[in-house]
Amino acid sequence: MSTNSSAYGSSSVRAAGSGFAAARSGSARFTRPAQLDAALVDQLAGGVDPQQLSDMSHTTAASLLDRVHHTQDPQVVDRVLTLVEHEGVDLVAELWSSAEPESLPGVLWRLYMLRTWMRRNRENISRLWRLGEPVATTASAIAGVDQAPTADDIARTADSILSGAFTGDFAVALERASAFCSVIAAGLVAETKRRQEEAQRLGLTALETQAKLANSEASHMVKTAKSLSGTAKDFRAGAGLWREGRLE
Repeated sequence: MSTNSSAYGSSSVRAAGSGFAAARSGSARFTRPAQLDAALVDQLAGGVDPQQLSDMSHTTAASLLDRVHHTQDPQVVDRVLTLVEHEGVDLVAELWSSAEPESLPGVLWRLYMLRTWMRRNRENISRLWRLGEPVATTASAIAGVDQAPTADDIARTADSILSGAFTGDFAVALERASAFCSVIAAGLVAETKRRQEEAQRLGLTALETQAKLANSEASHMVKTAKSLSGTAKDFRAGAGLWREGRLE
């Protein structure tokens, strides 16, 4: 299995302030989402002022969460779970990506991006989990991940964390997401150490080009690990605010 740096921050999902953020598709055209009002989509396509957009982000996040919490229809749950795939990341980003981390739209944006990142990089993430969590700890229990997860296990975990946010205890889902991000960050740190040792060894054998590449990959993984650690903190803070009734 390849472990080059692009696997940890690909062109489709790159490390950013939230730990991972989907890259825009490049299209300026918004498609009508089945979960959002048509008038809202028209407003977004035409441009709105920042305050209006902020109000929309909070309103849509609360409405979407409330709708799923009050339905027993599995098709509704599935459509919400796959909102990014079916409605397009551009529109979801337009609504939620600029929201404060410790807000409902900000947390939902990070949950959706976590799921996208996990599913697209499931093989490498399963390897990073084994590096970050070599023995089962409380993080394994909280995140609901086996000690040695497969790529399919990672994909199932990605779905269960996001679906749990809508159909179960929202704070618990955020705590699971936080624990998961923390373990993967630890895995990246372990992998970085291995890359740096490899770079040192290659440098001693006069393979300067390969040594520079290994160092570059290690630097990229350090940045991703820091971003994921920050996202883990955002999720933990969000869980606390939710329990206090202050996550809006």
